[in-house]
Amino acid sequence: MSGPTEERGAAEFLLLIAPSANRVYADAAPSLMAAEIRCLADAFVDGEIEVEPVRVADVEYVRVRAGDLGGSALRALSNASGVHAVYERLGDLLRPVRAERLDRYPSDLLTIQKYPGKTNEQLTRLLLNVTAAATTRPERLLDGTLAVLDPMCGRGTTLNLALTYGLDVTGVDVDKHDLEAYETFLKTWMRQHRLKHTVSTGSIRTGGEHRGRRMDVEVAPTKEDFKAGRSQHLTYLGTDTTRLDGLVRGASVDVVVTDTPYGVQHGSHGDRIARNPLELLESALPGWVRVLRTGGAVGMSYNRHVAAPEQLADLLERHGLTVVGDPADDRFRHRVDASIDRDVVVARKG
Repeated sequence: MSGPTEERGAAEFLLLIAPSANRVYADAAPSLMAAEIRCLADAFVDGEIEVEPVRVADVEYVRVRAGDLGGSALRALSNASGVHAVYERLGDLLRPVRAERLDRYPSDLLTIQKYPGKTNEQLTRLLLNVTAAATTRPERLLDGTLAVLDPMCGRGTTLNLALTYGLDVTGVDVDKHDLEAYETFLKTWMRQHRLKHTVSTGSIRTGGEHRGRRMDVEVAPTKEDFKAGRSQHLTYLGTDTTRLDGLVRGASVDVVVTDTPYGVQHGSHGDRIARNPLELLESALPGWVRVLRTGGAVGMSYNRHVAAPEQLADLLERHGLTVVGDPADDRFRHRVDASIDRDVVVARKG
């Protein structure tokens, strides 16, 4: 940074919170975004930092003050889930500051899909940000080298966010209808935006066994980027998340991020009965940990009505992960409806 910030030796910014049509996020956004920014600050800001929700002229902001918010620190905070605009506070005045967005594609990649049970894109961004911040290489989030896996990806909100950020991503889901719906959506969206891309599809077979269907996509925001190799790669594996051996290479991803099921049907092709999410995670975590690099992190949103924080923390640690922070901390906790009391847990490998 230059100018008034350097002269004071400290920086104070107000991050304007984007309006949300979702009442849950309209109400919870200030506290959720403040908690998210504290996580990003731990990874990208040197020294002490103050973070708090504030109201200025009846408008919601998150106030951030630190000795140095230049370079990657301000860039990371500019990409927090609810940030609409960034201002530097100079006495009673607010000076607009250019927010350095990671987004490489139009915003409708995240917002245009509408279907029951869709994970809110604001929560998805928060979850990816705080999980990346917990890794030993958080800068990968900013330089485009963070490899992402969503092992229960549904219709692809995480996949779309990873593409938006310019990241390579793999998604896994056993529901063939979700894969079909996502394939139709993404192909149509890329054609409508006239993006240079390739798509290939085929069956998944290992050891002579049919294990589902896959889609592989390469796409870039411009023809020049595609030709120069500045493209993103997306793979969607329509298979059982508890059986990833032979499908995802070991130690190949930096973050595993997912919105865990809230008691819905989820299982193998031959076992579609409803499973307790803790039982599902018990079966799936060995494979997820295997594909995670040392220093990488797992981030999950979950329903406290279904799994207690202490139960989930114990499960993660029994599989060789270290929970980041206090599992009983409720800074990301928010009520979705009477049946969903949602929270976030993050754990690191190694």
